[in-house]
Amino acid sequence: MNPASVDRALGLPVEQRANALIALPESQWYDRKSGRIKAKDLARHIVAFANAEGGVIALGLSDGRVDGVSPEQANSFRQVVVDHIRPPLRLTFEEFEVRVAGQGLDQADAPMRRTVMIIKIDPSPSAHETNDGSCFLRVGDESRRLSYLQRRELELDRGHEAFDGMPAHATIHDLDPQQLALYTHAIGSSSAEGMLVARSLRTQNGGLTVAADLLFGSDPQREFPSAEVRVLRYDENSRGTGVRMTLRADGDQRFRGSIPTQIDAATECIRKLMPTRQVLDTAGRFETQSIIPEEAWLEGLVNAVVHRSYSISGDHIRIELFPNRIEITSPGRFPGLVDPRRPLDIARHARNPRIARVCSDLGITRELGEGIRRIVETMRARGLSDPVYEQSTSSVHLTLMAADALPAALKARLSEIERRALDVLRRAQQPLSTGQIAEVLGVARPTAARHLRALRDAGLIVWEGQSPRDPRASWRLD
Repeated sequence: MNPASVDRALGLPVEQRANALIALPESQWYDRKSGRIKAKDLARHIVAFANAEGGVIALGLSDGRVDGVSPEQANSFRQVVVDHIRPPLRLTFEEFEVRVAGQGLDQADAPMRRTVMIIKIDPSPSAHETNDGSCFLRVGDESRRLSYLQRRELELDRGHEAFDGMPAHATIHDLDPQQLALYTHAIGSSSAEGMLVARSLRTQNGGLTVAADLLFGSDPQREFPSAEVRVLRYDENSRGTGVRMTLRADGDQRFRGSIPTQIDAATECIRKLMPTRQVLDTAGRFETQSIIPEEAWLEGLVNAVVHRSYSISGDHIRIELFPNRIEITSPGRFPGLVDPRRPLDIARHARNPRIARVCSDLGITRELGEGIRRIVETMRARGLSDPVYEQSTSSVHLTLMAADALPAALKARLSEIERRALDVLRRAQQPLSTGQIAEVLGVARPTAARHLRALRDAGLIVWEGQSPRDPRASWRLD
């Protein structure tokens, strides 16, 4: 389910609205609670949505029926941001009445009215907590309590207003009418203006946000010239330099326009340029197969476009195709205290919450925020090595290798340093000395040497040198 499903349900006639909201599955952007929920318990869910990409909570719906919200409860819910959340945040409240079968003893079948309250929560530029000091984040259909380190990541990432919510110089006349119309219809909005407001694509002053221009602009590169995707295809595993550069004559293409347009065009280009190999299928016949499964590289492309830092000018997204790997570079670092060597531990923090939500509506992204996990699972399912993430001072770099993964039993016997050393050699695509490997790993040379010898004894790498003290000795993959 995507957030557009909630908008369509809320746009239905009143007599149909409650049943539609009951039928919707709870998700990243939608939750429903009984009208009897305590305000302090409701606070955790509001905090979770505000700390993620926003969403909608329907109150007065429980166990497949309408239990309603009393006037006293409605008042306590409206005060929740003052009484139970810090710092306070701005919410939008709406109410509608539903006719349900009466439950009185004298008039069991007489209809009665109950109130359903809708709370709309925008993504917040600040990290919020409940009054007891707990911090929550919406992940899928859960409001998860964050650990200390996860909270620090969120606080560091939310130290300032999300760039995609900043004012843009564009006006509604700079947006593509066809794209606006298609998306407006997709979320069931009655007008493009209503859609822009519903998705927080208008500023408080009534102007357009950066997200609106990037998502629907006819030419967003007018204001953001580096907001583009570049696809490069090399004939060899190394880039080469000068006259020896291995870039193909037709292997350098750039894609501009709105974010959905860039993703669609880059996807088609990558499919055409993707290196392939012949493999035996289950029937014993050879078939042509891309070196990297599409679900993995497409997830990497989408993550790069949706979550890149658009505030960084002068750099663009690069997708580099080699005979043995794909490399994806995106401007902007991971949030907060993230360790790129442990990508599965990265919590869900959308740098561009407005862009992420619209892209989910459009079916470009999925709602669970587990793109990295899907890349890992897809690579493992093909029997390929895990994706390798690195980050510099201003970018995140993803490498998807077409190298077979180690047998599970063997990999389990390797230490973390030994697994990382293998990744270093895979990325380098050339022999490296013990000192070079130790420097990349951030360990002492004797420590690196000990683990490299263990990898050699396991038959995974080869040492090449004239003698144990040969200064030119090096290690390479077997």
